[in-house]
Amino acid sequence: MPNKINSMMLGTGTAVPEKTLTNFDLEKMVDTSDQWIQERTGIQVRHVVDDKIQNSDLCAEAANKALAESGLSAADVDTIIVATVTGDVTFPSTACYVQDKIGAINATAFDIQAACSGFIFGLDIADSLIGLGKGKNVLVIGCEVLTRIVDWEDRSTCVLFGDAAGAAVLVPADNSGRGVLATFTKTDGRLAHLLCMPGGGTKYPADVAIAENLNNIKMKGPEVFKAAVKAMGDAATHILENAGVTADDIDLLIPHQANKRIIDATAKKMKLPAEKVYINLQNYGNTSAASIPVALTEAKEKGLVKAGDLVVMVAFGGGFTWGSAAIRL
Repeated sequence: MPNKINSMMLGTGTAVPEKTLTNFDLEKMVDTSDQWIQERTGIQVRHVVDDKIQNSDLCAEAANKALAESGLSAADVDTIIVATVTGDVTFPSTACYVQDKIGAINATAFDIQAACSGFIFGLDIADSLIGLGKGKNVLVIGCEVLTRIVDWEDRSTCVLFGDAAGAAVLVPADNSGRGVLATFTKTDGRLAHLLCMPGGGTKYPADVAIAENLNNIKMKGPEVFKAAVKAMGDAATHILENAGVTADDIDLLIPHQANKRIIDATAKKMKLPAEKVYINLQNYGNTSAASIPVALTEAKEKGLVKAGDLVVMVAFGGGFTWGSAAIRL
């Protein structure tokens, strides 16, 4: 087998809806409070798409920004991977709509579904394609419009989620030492029932789902919390081993932005100080597959990481799925 070609991240971009929904707004909609939400999650604000915006619109905006930073054109892209559980339609894939909207006429486009771990799973696939010489310019997008599938009468879940998109362009690595050092992914389908949207598929078609209130997110919070803490720690441990680095080598940890208590537990497991852990969930809520690329782009824009820095990303999501990646920017 030929030597693996390493991949590197050349550009990132985000798309975040202008409309916001604060904890104080939610106090008027459901039996909750700003204090309750902040104490249990750390969230203060989340962004919400308006009626005219689709998932693929956010994807296209984030993709175009990532391409602009990379210096590539849409025509240069050979693969588009969209990680989402809230695609425009059941089929075709949202990636096909994105391909059309950005003009990536030479690309193969497909979706993957790994919930909040989706962007990490997409990075893993992109790195593998480039490593095998089957991809050269790969666009990975994590995007969700979760506010369209939450039950706004369920105070345990409606306070958690927001909408956003984040994208990254991966290309073959140069000789600078930058690149993807390692990726790690895992699933446990035995726990799928703890976090899911039962309706809308062939098991519970749309009419049945609406009649039985199955067309929104269902979550058993305490069980999910326990599994998330364990899985995030597992993903963190594996990525350090796979990449051959230590916690001391990390310049910034970017965890999935779901719950501050889960993030704090992960950082403690890795023995990382607070200044090495990026948190922005207070401003976005849980944007699922979009949370890590949004956080990474924001950290870059703030100057918290630069070319050559080691960034570790860790995620957990419904499925259950979990994963991690170590990248030298």
